[in-house]
Amino acid sequence: MTSNHCADKTSKSTQLDKVSFAMDQFRLDSLDVFAAIVRCGGFRAAALERGVSSSALSQTINALEEALGIRLLNRTTRSVAPTEAGQRLLQRLGPALTDIRLAVDDLNQLKENPSGTLRINAPGPAIDHLLCPAMFTFMDTYPDIRVELISDAAVIDIVEQGFDAGVRFGKQLAQDMIAVPLGPSLRYAIVASPNYIAKHGLPLTPNDLAGHNCIRRRFPGGTLVSWQFEKGGDALEVLPEGRLTVSSAHNELQAAVAGCGLAHIFEDYARPDLTNGRLTEVLKDWSPLLPSWYLYYPSKRHSSAAMRELVSFLRSYDWKVSQMPAYLNGHDQPNKPT
Repeated sequence: MTSNHCADKTSKSTQLDKVSFAMDQFRLDSLDVFAAIVRCGGFRAAALERGVSSSALSQTINALEEALGIRLLNRTTRSVAPTEAGQRLLQRLGPALTDIRLAVDDLNQLKENPSGTLRINAPGPAIDHLLCPAMFTFMDTYPDIRVELISDAAVIDIVEQGFDAGVRFGKQLAQDMIAVPLGPSLRYAIVASPNYIAKHGLPLTPNDLAGHNCIRRRFPGGTLVSWQFEKGGDALEVLPEGRLTVSSAHNELQAAVAGCGLAHIFEDYARPDLTNGRLTEVLKDWSPLLPSWYLYYPSKRHSSAAMRELVSFLRSYDWKVSQMPAYLNGHDQPNKPT
């Protein structure tokens, strides 16, 4: 390999380094300014098109030429025309800028017209009672948006796990999250089947639970759910005893209907069974009101148009119409076609 060939490769490498430096320093805006000046036939017309001063464009071109180490425009008091180097750059640059502009337009279209997929992580009861009924209406309103509802009672990092939003009980969320209330305040109910009550009697106070078989629920992390009570300003927390422990509210409800014991469950979730008589509520005067469910999502993240529409929709949604279909409790199944 000759020294001239090596020098030529070194020269080309240096030129590429300069171009790379220019792209890093000026990005696409400087190159777009150059293309606009040639297209408009001068600095003044290009400045009017872009809403800036002619001197600002002149400074941009001077800096670009200095970084590249080559003149791109021949300038006189009457005309502006690309040099040979400028013309060659423009031939390659024009199609590239068009492709980039179209790509950005596509992104803007995606941003302005709600579409895409929203992934939401939420506990089962929140999905069954709140999100499903609301999402049916939301998806009917926005047919280009897809929704994934993932049932999970564990507390996770929604950003790390690739979710757009999560739903949790109460407002105790990380500081960098925005919280949107879903529905009114909640209330836990202690419920049992009529058969269980006939055999074991009614507990009159939370202390009476020690003599009953309680259906316990364990969180995915291993913690048992405690039962909270309040009456006349006196608060009481009980960790119940019982033969059956489950990991979901759905199974807890099923067990209560089957007569396995007393269950501690959201009143709204048990309402279909309370209404039809499969369950009876006890210790009602000891059940306090609790904060609602909250949808939460990152505050330091640019929200898509789909996410913005979802938040707006949920803020104005009439939660009174959001009632869990009876078949979701696992007892009444919808009719299937034969």
